[in-house]
Amino acid sequence: MEERIIDFVSGLRAAGVRISVAESKDAFDAIICMGVLNQGDFRNLLRATLIKEAKDAPIFDQMFPLYFGNDAPPLLNLMEDLSPEEQELLKQALRALLEQLQQNQPGQQGQPQKGMGSPQSMLNNLLQLLQWLMQGQNPSDQQMNELGQQAGLPEANRPHHQRWMEQRMMRQMGMQMLEQLLKELAEKLAAMGMSQAAIDELMEGMQQNREALAEQIANHVGESIARQRAEEQQESRGETVDLMDRPFKYLNEDEEDLLREEVRRLAAQLRSRAALRRKRASTGTLDTKKTLRANLRYGGVPLELKYKNHRLKPKLLLVCDVSTSMRSVVSFLLRMIYDLQDQVGTAYTFAFISDLHNITQDFAEHTPDVALEIVLTRLRPGHYNTDLGNSLNTLMRDHASTVDHRTTVIFVGDGRNNYNNPRLDIMEQIQRRSKRVVWFNPEPPHQWGTGDSDMPAYLPFAAAVHRVSNMTELTQAVDKLFT
Repeated sequence: MEERIIDFVSGLRAAGVRISVAESKDAFDAIICMGVLNQGDFRNLLRATLIKEAKDAPIFDQMFPLYFGNDAPPLLNLMEDLSPEEQELLKQALRALLEQLQQNQPGQQGQPQKGMGSPQSMLNNLLQLLQWLMQGQNPSDQQMNELGQQAGLPEANRPHHQRWMEQRMMRQMGMQMLEQLLKELAEKLAAMGMSQAAIDELMEGMQQNREALAEQIANHVGESIARQRAEEQQESRGETVDLMDRPFKYLNEDEEDLLREEVRRLAAQLRSRAALRRKRASTGTLDTKKTLRANLRYGGVPLELKYKNHRLKPKLLLVCDVSTSMRSVVSFLLRMIYDLQDQVGTAYTFAFISDLHNITQDFAEHTPDVALEIVLTRLRPGHYNTDLGNSLNTLMRDHASTVDHRTTVIFVGDGRNNYNNPRLDIMEQIQRRSKRVVWFNPEPPHQWGTGDSDMPAYLPFAAAVHRVSNMTELTQAVDKLFT
């Protein structure tokens, strides 16, 4: 059971549910207290300890029965309800059907008699299916795995493969021939003298067992797909570790897709760190002056302690260069920032090439992926037309109210201005009005000031400058925003 729960947690993580090690431990601790005998209580226990967000609940509801079953009715032993005479008639009818099926095999015309897809293999599977349905036997894990192997289940690793793989496994078992076979079996039993009531009861039981077996197949296929997705995620995470230090400009499309999937995990880590820092600071720090003043009436004895204000969530304003050389950096940064929204007081986002555009509403109305696609389609780069100075002018002219003493202004760009006026006077205004200015630049320091780079001129106005040429550097820079 422990291994099954670990697999279930891995499957949820692979499906995008954020589950920490501590939350997994909470689940195990709760199971020790309550046990697993009552499936309803067991399901509610796992849901309460592992699921934190409403959007993840449907994923849990979909995956739980794949790992722990869904109270499907067991297969019934139909032979027990038959009299000895009826059992003998049934065996004779089945032997006659078997001889008929063997005679109808096309293998004698040159087709192979052995192998997974051979007629003999299909006949064996069909006979095994009849045995399961007649005697109420559930297929073992090994038998399910063998049938899945024959149907190509190891190649299925996406949710939309499930229905297709269920159909293939049932076809591999011989389910498509079962309807005709049962019809012929009923006719033979009637011809051999079995009562119609007994035949009808037998056929109804076979149909019920067929439906129960189909549910077992669906659970097996779903669990297999979920497990393979989890293993695939572990493998891709190993690849992603190598990509974390590769410069953004050298990534191909497939590698960028891998890193985009990793952004959510990285954001979850940053969110946990930021929340922990705020929790530790929830009592504030000791305010010496206020404490001394408040305790003058006690002769200076510090009977009442006074604390400074609690830490507030940061207020961010992002000014992003979305010219061709900066698009990868900006896309990863914005995904990360908007996945951290619950740790941010307010976030305003602006993008610029030749002029500034307010894109805050795009991210308010759409998911980060969709918003980025809309923004990058709307703002198409031209030929050497980046103008940060003009964008700074637009910011303070039209959006000055977004900058106040609580605002951390983050510039994301290489500081290259195509020899336009850098408008250092406006940069000074932004520095005075804001809490601090932070710069994210993918270029190494030795390139600052070369060509059309105005980075050295902007440096005096920045409280911190972080190089963000790869995902590792970008993650560390974002983490420092919440320190």
